[in-house]
Amino acid sequence: MSPDRLSAVLSALADPTRRAILAQLAVKGDVPVTQLARPFRMSLPAVSKHLRVLEGAGLISRGREAQLRPARLEAAPLKEVSDWVERYRGLWEERFDRLDNYLRQLQSKESKHARSKRSK
Repeated sequence: MSPDRLSAVLSALADPTRRAILAQLAVKGDVPVTQLARPFRMSLPAVSKHLRVLEGAGLISRGREAQLRPARLEAAPLKEVSDWVERYRGLWEERFDRLDNYLRQLQSKESKHARSKRSK
């Protein structure tokens, strides 16, 4: 995934309304704008703006059925973001493992210190 496309996808995903729209599409499949707009307290033009952002990021596509323009989830960019994030998982797991070891060492030292105080 190119840096520009990754930025566009992450920017689109940063908005909770757009994430909610994607969640609807994941469950319901192809959905017309009027149906997508129902859960939100916003106008159809406002929902359409969100759809344009999602479409620009490649997260949805829009078809034509008579006068309707149903939206459809395009999951490939989400997989690409997941793959990008996955590259950093090992780094974070390693850091958490080191932190876990450090905390165990501290607990061990505290336990030894507490036992030595009790024995005195």
